[in-house]
Amino acid sequence: MRWLILPPSALIFTAVIMVLLDQYVPLVRLWESPYRWGGIAVLLVGLGIAQWHAQLFRQLETNIDTFGEPGSLTRQGLFAVTRNPMYLGFVIALTGLAISLGSIAAFLAALCFALLVNFWYIPVEERNMQHKFGQAYLDYKAEVRRWL
Repeated sequence: MRWLILPPSALIFTAVIMVLLDQYVPLVRLWESPYRWGGIAVLLVGLGIAQWHAQLFRQLETNIDTFGEPGSLTRQGLFAVTRNPMYLGFVIALTGLAISLGSIAAFLAALCFALLVNFWYIPVEERNMQHKFGQAYLDYKAEVRRWL
């Protein structure tokens, strides 16, 4: 099997890069406290969304592996309004971290993660879902947006 970086690893890597960029190459400082505390709240909400849907996958006994075969097609939880609630949670979490750090460099790193998810991880999953579930997935895809 070829070596692949799974989304949680990319999330952690991006968070570390954001902190390092903020400390050593912030580009522009946008604000200081008290906005930083709001960023922490946003980060926790994002992680909560991702964890909630990871737990939902475990309850449904479906595969959570990005590059593996999908186990089921669900519309439970936020899957009713977004096809990618775990990725949405990750992006919200990194946006919260960027708010907390308060530098342009941190926001740029969060944007890079969002682009990676949108143009690499999600297309792989969409191909796998379409291959496994056919028209049922195409109907879901037509009814529910990729993000929000």
